[in-house]
Amino acid sequence: MLGEYLPILLFLFVSTGLGIVLLIAGWALGPKRPTAEKLSPYECGFEAFEDARMQFDVRYYLIAIQFIIFDLEIAFVFPWAVNFRNLGIVGLTEMGIFIGLLVLGFVYVWKKGALEWE
Repeated sequence: MLGEYLPILLFLFVSTGLGIVLLIAGWALGPKRPTAEKLSPYECGFEAFEDARMQFDVRYYLIAIQFIIFDLEIAFVFPWAVNFRNLGIVGLTEMGIFIGLLVLGFVYVWKKGALEWE
């Protein structure tokens, strides 16, 4: 029984070993010419001007959550669109309710001013 797992175990050992060898080879053979410019902190094309532990505005998180919600919406809409003919009017009604709730949430966030940048 354990003999059947030997190819998998061999694959894991070879792939792990190859990964380690390639990392070490890149580190050992790669160019090492550090300069002050290369070692300086870099963020979004600007020089770092404050501490990295500064507080972020809550609006960044709200936009990120909205992106995740609308991204997940596509995960539900795409399979629905593929099977639209098989679902009939019930599927259309359910998706209408789903999209309506998302639009209602978007309007709520918009009215609350979460999308406003000052």
